[in-house]
Amino acid sequence: MSADPLDTVLEQLCSGDAEAAERVFLAYEPYLRLVIRRQLPAHLRAKFDSIDVVQSVWVDVLAGFREAGWRFTNTDQLRAFLVKATRNRFIDRVRQFKSVETEQPLTETDPEALPESDQPAPSDIAEADELWAKLLAVCPPAHHELLQLKRQGFSNAEIATRIGLHEGSVRRVLYDLARKAGFRKK
Repeated sequence: MSADPLDTVLEQLCSGDAEAAERVFLAYEPYLRLVIRRQLPAHLRAKFDSIDVVQSVWVDVLAGFREAGWRFTNTDQLRAFLVKATRNRFIDRVRQFKSVETEQPLTETDPEALPESDQPAPSDIAEADELWAKLLAVCPPAHHELLQLKRQGFSNAEIATRIGLHEGSVRRVLYDLARKAGFRKK
């Protein structure tokens, strides 16, 4: 009984020989493409090339041999690994393709079906700008920095620390500004 010629090539492949890698790829490539084509749905055949999947798997296999030190004891073990890796990569590619298939241009989407934006409406921005102008008008220039810090989202304690006032004073200034601007407690 003669030994499988790929067994000797496998030893060379495990030692990092580039020519051996090419021979193993050429030996297994038709088989792996067949594995993919058997699973490939008819509607994807025109849009999907099995060699792309096989080549991407082979890139990972070569990296595994070179960088991760992968070793296979015989060609059957290598073939089983390649088939499993090819099937997994194929499934990933089909899933990616299906997600792209379900996408549609925004021009074809009903505006009512789109989710609400978390951004403020232009009218809200305009109202906020008017309110800001009103607050600045009733605010003495000495408190403009306090008002700007509050607009940036700082807490009363943080504002007090930054401008050197007591937190209660910050609260009182903001309360007085709100009263002057015409806000009432609800």
